[in-house]
Amino acid sequence: MIDVLIIGSGIAGLTAAINASNNNSNVVVLSKTYPTHSQSVQAQGGINAVLYEDNDSVDIHIQDTYKASAKLSNKDNIKIMCKNAKETIFWLDSIGVPFNRTIDNKISQRKFGGTKKIRTCYSSDYTGLKILHTLYDKCIKQNIQFENEHLLLNLIIENNSCIGVTALDIKKGIVKEFLAKTTIIATGGYAGIYTNHTTNSYANTADGISIAFNAGVILSNMEFVQFHPTSLENSNILISESARGEGGYLLDEFENRFIDELKPRDEVARAIYEKIEKNQKVYLDLRHLGIDKIKELMPQERRLAYDYSNIKIEEQLLPISPASHYSMGGIKTDINARTNIRNLFACGECAEASIHGANRLGGNSLLEIVTFGKIAGINASNDGKNIGELNTSTNYAKEDEENINNIYNNSTKINFYTKKDDIGNLLFNNLGLFRNEKKISALIKTIEELNLDIKNMGIVDKSKTYNKNLVEFLEFRNILNVALLASISALNRKESRGSHFRLDYPSEMQKYEKNTIIKKVDDKIVVKFEEIV
Repeated sequence: MIDVLIIGSGIAGLTAAINASNNNSNVVVLSKTYPTHSQSVQAQGGINAVLYEDNDSVDIHIQDTYKASAKLSNKDNIKIMCKNAKETIFWLDSIGVPFNRTIDNKISQRKFGGTKKIRTCYSSDYTGLKILHTLYDKCIKQNIQFENEHLLLNLIIENNSCIGVTALDIKKGIVKEFLAKTTIIATGGYAGIYTNHTTNSYANTADGISIAFNAGVILSNMEFVQFHPTSLENSNILISESARGEGGYLLDEFENRFIDELKPRDEVARAIYEKIEKNQKVYLDLRHLGIDKIKELMPQERRLAYDYSNIKIEEQLLPISPASHYSMGGIKTDINARTNIRNLFACGECAEASIHGANRLGGNSLLEIVTFGKIAGINASNDGKNIGELNTSTNYAKEDEENINNIYNNSTKINFYTKKDDIGNLLFNNLGLFRNEKKISALIKTIEELNLDIKNMGIVDKSKTYNKNLVEFLEFRNILNVALLASISALNRKESRGSHFRLDYPSEMQKYEKNTIIKKVDDKIVVKFEEIV
């Protein structure tokens, strides 16, 4: 019997797995891809913590985080994350994460945007990748079971309790049932729904959030999506904030600096996009840093710029543009990583734990996913010890098998890949850095029409094993679902706050100093605003 079933093998999921395993639980990690393919590897720049209180403090870290959230976060939750940050870093260090070091062997730190102090620990510009690989190594040493290449299909909910999931074994083409005493969703965020306008991997299609919503799980703050200021022009490959943290400049086409590079990300991204909207180029200038510093601290940025833009950043200006990067909203959880469904937890970017609110500080994402990954793993493990053997009289796998067989019989009159690209473009244009009621309403109408047309979108590949056509169709349905939820949430928030900037409501309004709550009730989408506890 599975004590703790974890959906997703990024940093949040692996941290949860290690902590649940350490707590003597039988753990299984279910993943659509492989741990080393996780979106977590895209977190390049660093992880925040007050390690040395010479001129910094935990209180200042809390203040910076709360200010960035635009009053849409819970200070108690932030306090737990920030107070435990030093312990989090030292734990990662103890299990082998190769942080950069100072001459006196302290963990090196750099400054990130929106912060008053230098507190971002890093491993060159590979921080997320190094953390993920280290955690995966530890999972292997602890003999944690992995079920890779399994696509989540549905949560199994009985009497408002989660007793497991159904998933498609991609390699074999069969549907499986995984019963578990407790389940943790750690499937990542939804910035990837902005197809062709995102720094996220192709595999990031908001599956966990979509499926949780369909099962009655409450979501929160879905309108808040962060656009990273610096991705490579045309390819959207991320250029880490570490490039600006180490002294890089943002230049217009006349090579003039036009904004403080280390302002909060939403402000910097909007300033860049305003230039681009006027058909002007924007560049990241790293030439003055010198080749030695670039090779030591930004080797990945140097390689990416050359491989994808044919630019040598030590000699040339690098053309950049903003791209969808990180989602602040998601599955609503409490401080213990619990959802509104019993025995169901969520952590990482898929969860809205009242930390980031309307905008996230760079360096806080890695801190949050490790902090709440640990909390989720321990709490799920403890709860599982009070639950007996599970059984169900319903064959949920058979139901999902029938649903998938129906997809094979769908008409292919409409090419869903074309529609996926169309929705990505519409999301970026209508639910991007600048929004208004007309644009959002048009987007909602398009999504609703596509949902009605879904019966005319099928798959050409009729094979059972390793059918990527089928997987991508299922992902497309999840993208449509989450795009609609984000759009409806944005339409209802008639103000500008953090990453949500409405041209028709350009100011913050006190009456919206609340969390957006969106849930399914009797097959209808219900939206309301909820006071922040």
